[in-house]
Amino acid sequence: MSDKTDRHYMQRALDLAGQALGRTSPNPVVGAVIVKDDAIVGEGYHQCAGLPHAEVNALEAAGAAACGSTIYVTLEPCSHQGRTPPCAQALVQAGITRAVVATVDPNPKVSGQGLKILRQAGIEVHVGVMEEEARRQNEFFLKYISSGVPFVTLKWAMTLDGKIATAQGDSRWVSGEKSRRFVHQLRDIHDGILVGIGTVLADDPLLNTRLEKEDRRNPVRVIVDGGLELPLDSQIIRTCRQQRTLVFCSREAERERAQRLLEAGVEVLEVQGGPEKLSIADILTRLGQMGICSLLVEGGASINAAFIEAGLIDKVHVFIAPKIIGGRQALTPVAGEGRRLMEQAWRLKKMEVSQVGEDILLTAYFPQAWQRMKAEGWKEGGSDIYRYR
Repeated sequence: MSDKTDRHYMQRALDLAGQALGRTSPNPVVGAVIVKDDAIVGEGYHQCAGLPHAEVNALEAAGAAACGSTIYVTLEPCSHQGRTPPCAQALVQAGITRAVVATVDPNPKVSGQGLKILRQAGIEVHVGVMEEEARRQNEFFLKYISSGVPFVTLKWAMTLDGKIATAQGDSRWVSGEKSRRFVHQLRDIHDGILVGIGTVLADDPLLNTRLEKEDRRNPVRVIVDGGLELPLDSQIIRTCRQQRTLVFCSREAERERAQRLLEAGVEVLEVQGGPEKLSIADILTRLGQMGICSLLVEGGASINAAFIEAGLIDKVHVFIAPKIIGGRQALTPVAGEGRRLMEQAWRLKKMEVSQVGEDILLTAYFPQAWQRMKAEGWKEGGSDIYRYR
């Protein structure tokens, strides 16, 4: 088949995979399309961890028509027995004659072994069709499987003059309605959402997902609260039995306060650092150990600075509203020590600019994330942002 035809069917596989964004963690999202005689005879996607993989769903849909067909799959078929049988063997047994794969799976349990099984069975294998799009779609999984820590996305909204709130602390609403809906789409696909205790005390947020769809998903709430100041009458506490909530604190925090939070239904976790400055790296390690593969940071200026200065942000979404509020004391999105010289500023990479309602959305990657991505073969320049559900 031609490159154009291969891209056409691979795009369909990517679209299928995108329907499960946020639902398959700690697994990747994967889509598969089976084509015979220039027609789709079966398709499927991995819907949830523990359920059949995309290839198996596509084979089931194709039935006997799978014999002698081509399969398009967004990630290398697995070669190991996990909660489901290996997909590579299933493709061989079904009589697939050609496999077009977007990208290799970096999981050490797979990593080329699935392709090897296919080739040894005489199946024609092509790898790299729409590879960057497939890697982008699975950037949460790719970071987590290679490092053991979550992919970290930072988000903030600010006015045209760079303020996230007025001098009096009013921040409702900086961005427009469409931008706020986009943020809820971000919450819907991330495993966790993190804020500092300052945000909780100032805004009393719920940190849930408010989308008009039945399968909306609430992320795990993560509160950085060194001294355990979280009020027992906050919305976080009142809803913690409906939405899993983790509070990270210092080992110096009062045991009595920790006990009250535990009794309310919060998971209290001690990490390195003092009450005023916990170890962000330690928090991410603990979250990774819990299987949280992606984290959305919606903190204030101090939390944002702590993550940036620690070099632990992968990606940023910044909404810029067409508003100016001024004020020397008005809050800005990043506090901390900052850089002394302009040449030392963090230079973001692979920047994209789009319009969301009346706001401008800037999306980019932080230097350390971009270095990792370049080593994986990513190219400079922009590309389409997520195809959110």
